[in-house]
Amino acid sequence: MGHIVKDPLMAVDVQSYKEAMSHWATGVSVVTAVAPEGGRQVGITASSLTSLSIDPPEVLVSVSKKLYTHDVIMATQRYAASILRAEQTELGMRFAGMIPEVEDRFAGVATFLAATGCPILSDALAWVDCRVKHVFDGDDHTIFVGEVVAAGAADDGAPLLYYKRQWHVLADV
Repeated sequence: MGHIVKDPLMAVDVQSYKEAMSHWATGVSVVTAVAPEGGRQVGITASSLTSLSIDPPEVLVSVSKKLYTHDVIMATQRYAASILRAEQTELGMRFAGMIPEVEDRFAGVATFLAATGCPILSDALAWVDCRVKHVFDGDDHTIFVGEVVAAGAADDGAPLLYYKRQWHVLADV
């Protein structure tokens, strides 16, 4: 998987962002962050990653205020999103908390750190690494608009989709 890591104070180049987001078609993403105290990695499954702007590259993610991941993103002002491949249903379910016996969602999952220090899932179809630019209160959730500071995409594959409360492979390469 190709990836470009840039200075965390600069936005990613537009072409890398376009390549990463071209793999996302209402697909399932894992939003990750690192807790400021102790460096614990946290992550949740989200289907609300949305591209807002190409230039500058920006995405938004909506996160429930009830979740610890929300608190970590609010405190650190950073997050990453890894767009899952069609064959990564179990990984999506793990990060959605749907496999109760899994205590550490990152156990056995290969990751790397990009510009912000947030974990990226190494086998993801594509990913974006963001610094929070705007925060909007959505009552029971917060909308985080992130400036994309790094991005990457695999050469091939289809995204995992979640539709009508079911995991699907509806998109073809």
